[in-house]
Amino acid sequence: MNSDVAISVENLSKVYRIMGATKPPDTFRDALVGAGASFGKKLAALAKGDAYAAIGGDMEDFWALKDVSFEVKRGEAVGVIGRNGAGKSTLLKILSRITEPTEGRVRINGRVASLLEVGTGFHDELTGRENIFLNGAILGMSRAEIRAKFDEIVAFSGVEKFIDTPVKRYSSGMRVRLAFAVAAHLEPEILIVDEVLAVGDAEFQKKCLGKMQDVSGEGRTVFFVSHNLSAVKRLCSSGILLSNGAVRVPLGHLGNVIDVYQAEMKPASEGNDFPYLGDNEFGSIEIWCFEIVRSSNSDSSDADILQIKGLAKRKKSTPINVGVDVFTADGEHLLRSMCTDSQEFIDSNGVEGDFHIKLSMPLNLINNGSYKVRLISSAHQAGWLIPPGEGPALTLWVDRLFNVSPYWTRARPGLIAPQLSWLDS
Repeated sequence: MNSDVAISVENLSKVYRIMGATKPPDTFRDALVGAGASFGKKLAALAKGDAYAAIGGDMEDFWALKDVSFEVKRGEAVGVIGRNGAGKSTLLKILSRITEPTEGRVRINGRVASLLEVGTGFHDELTGRENIFLNGAILGMSRAEIRAKFDEIVAFSGVEKFIDTPVKRYSSGMRVRLAFAVAAHLEPEILIVDEVLAVGDAEFQKKCLGKMQDVSGEGRTVFFVSHNLSAVKRLCSSGILLSNGAVRVPLGHLGNVIDVYQAEMKPASEGNDFPYLGDNEFGSIEIWCFEIVRSSNSDSSDADILQIKGLAKRKKSTPINVGVDVFTADGEHLLRSMCTDSQEFIDSNGVEGDFHIKLSMPLNLINNGSYKVRLISSAHQAGWLIPPGEGPALTLWVDRLFNVSPYWTRARPGLIAPQLSWLDS
């Protein structure tokens, strides 16, 4: 194995035997005959030592991974992305020697620290202090090494006040803080992390990313699985896309991997059911139509038009407002706009009766990519009719050529990409 390679995976496959679906009997007689046949099969399976078949039912093979191959260089930060069930966690469990592969070979060159689940290896009855020593020993740290780093681990975790409290009384956030602190301070040559950022507050997530960046910056290898694409982009320079247990996009530049992933995640339709109803004691709203009308002249300065049709009824004198929330593909809240941003709707006190309104989304403001646009509605300062996150949604795609300036031949970095005015004074 080349000394510059930290992880080498060759034709890796993992199969599980799972219970297959069985057709129910049509008649009582069929059920009796089937029960006799099933009993005979179980006895035969036990005689052969086939425990799976002896359990009963038809067993079938499920390939969680199939012919996966890649190489990770020393000091590389690799993001592993893919839908749920793509095989990401199975891959990490094999790399961490938690489970054996069915086929293929894995070679790892260096000391490995894995954080795959919250508080893996923690004993509920032991205190945080005792679990640091226990978990550190499980990860391969000597007692002297744990003692030398104990104060740093506790400070990083932020649970100093509860360090002598049994961890069974810890919240899930406290447990993952402590677990990550122990794993991160092992000073591994290879750090394997699976969705640790799904737990914890924003401050903790920022601290975790910073620590992993430190690990990567010191020439050590990071193998990071997360659905948080913002975190993956911040930490990793390369990535691999898994789909149905196989490599969909080989290990390479992270931007290319994410582009393919996001394109495949693009929904053909949001499946909104209309009319969409919202109601509270101050009013009600019925949404008949929520759609994007693409501008016919789609150059870089044009806008897409969001069209909304419906019926609003006030139960009291409270105005009814309609608006949208816009999110990036990574789930970041980009902006919120309500119809009362325009003087016309301030003067008319929102929407009333049958309405047909439009919102202009300027494409020369937001950057290339996909965005989720979700409808919201409220009775002004009196509660939601359609709460944030629950209303009809659209996917807005921005793909412009930046042809206003001949000096921009590719997409600009950043969430927004406005073309600002520069003056030569």
